[in-house]
Amino acid sequence: MMALASKDTGRRAPRAPGAPDRPAPRAPRRGGSARGQGLVAHVFLLPWMIGMVGVTAGPLVASAVLAFTDYDLLSAPQFIGLDNFTRMAGDERFWAAVRVTLVYVLVSVPLQLAFALFLAVVLDKGLRGLSLYRSAFYLPSLLGGSVAIAILWRQIFGEDGLVNHVLGWFGLELGSWLQDPSLALSTLVVLNVWTFGSPMVIFLAGLRQIPEDLYEAAMIDGAGRVRRFWSITIPLLTPIIFLNLILQMIGAFQAFTQAHVVSGGSGGPLDSTLFYTLYIYQRGFVNFDMGYASAMAWVLLLVIAAATAANFVVSRRWVYYGDE
Repeated sequence: MMALASKDTGRRAPRAPGAPDRPAPRAPRRGGSARGQGLVAHVFLLPWMIGMVGVTAGPLVASAVLAFTDYDLLSAPQFIGLDNFTRMAGDERFWAAVRVTLVYVLVSVPLQLAFALFLAVVLDKGLRGLSLYRSAFYLPSLLGGSVAIAILWRQIFGEDGLVNHVLGWFGLELGSWLQDPSLALSTLVVLNVWTFGSPMVIFLAGLRQIPEDLYEAAMIDGAGRVRRFWSITIPLLTPIIFLNLILQMIGAFQAFTQAHVVSGGSGGPLDSTLFYTLYIYQRGFVNFDMGYASAMAWVLLLVIAAATAANFVVSRRWVYYGDE
């Protein structure tokens, strides 16, 4: 009753005889702790911030400025306006690089995604040692862009390479694939298709999210494997296909190491492996025409952005999301 009266009147209840006097509780002070946590977070983010400014944002702004200058890396840049961009229209090697890169993107990316999806469907059937197969198939994606693999590829498709030895068993005699302008680019396409591991793992994760009830209902209705694949698997997997398409397309536009190593940095024979990024490298670091190289780099950035935006627009017609 005394406690209730104290609560109703707002007065403090009387202290029992002999009980120690307890001070009133104070609200915790969190200002200093929050500031300390914020400071720790900024310390951990500092390396990323330095990398973002020094490696990405800084060079991006610098290249945007240099794209309008004549700069040879040795003297001060001279402002020339849009001359670097107008030079591209009459540069035959520029258009050769554009043609080679477009062919590479349009051929290698669909083949890579198709092969990755095929293996993902096979591995999704519950094979023994699935984790081992998945790791083995993912390994080429980790090594495919390395210099060592590019050197190995140059040896495999050389005149005395493994491919020609195998073809010789069937009576086919071919010279060096890398010295034939009609075959050199195809070797790089095969190399890109070989690095199917990354999209394959993403496809495999997407396949695991498709409900089995849909397949069982389709089987009851008499749908075969092909019908189930085209009517259930592909529609429900279109968001994953779209994701892989965007990632692999951007990577194909930026391909550089393979062509540089295989062709010895020349883009030959007859500019058949002259990727766009390789030509940027030649103009900037071989010919010391950094202003022109910067302008080319910005054109590539705009092309990738436009291609990505176009894919997002077109995706509304073929990508199916479960909540639609």
